[in-house]
Amino acid sequence: RAFWGWLNAVFNKVDHERIQAVGPDRAASEWLLRCGALVRYQGSPRWQQDYNGLPTGPLGKYKIEAINATDSCIMYRGFDYLDGLEHVTDIKLEKCMYIQDECLQRLSETNNLQKSLQQLKIISCGNVTDKGILALHKLTNLEYLYLSDLPGIREKEKTFRVLQQALPKLELELDLE
Repeated sequence: RAFWGWLNAVFNKVDHERIQAVGPDRAASEWLLRCGALVRYQGSPRWQQDYNGLPTGPLGKYKIEAINATDSCIMYRGFDYLDGLEHVTDIKLEKCMYIQDECLQRLSETNNLQKSLQQLKIISCGNVTDKGILALHKLTNLEYLYLSDLPGIREKEKTFRVLQQALPKLELELDLE
């Protein structure tokens, strides 16, 4: 078990030189696929899941529009890869054992995501608490938030009321016990 944690930490290590060399979308694609997530590019209906099948072409041609991190090992230390992404409208975090409040805080403090992100789904991420959900208030263009199976959320009504006040346009869908 410790070995896998170490390996996942290696997969999440940010290579800033790589980001400079291939651009933020390509570098983030490589990180996400290495960690088991899927990406979808602008103008494409299909999800990219094969690291070796990443599209080639002129630098900056492929822009990440959606991220599906279901069952992936993405963790906080890799979130610097998100900084340069300007076109991400949709993120799904499902069964991500390394996602915790600090990740959601980092997500909501990413300037480009504050502008572009419209949909966010957080499902079965056991380390997320009220603090992480409250941090999402900085995602000012968020239109839809789906929360399901998050046992770490203790003060549901208060948390959702505060979030709803901060983001009045937000459609909040809950499937919490």
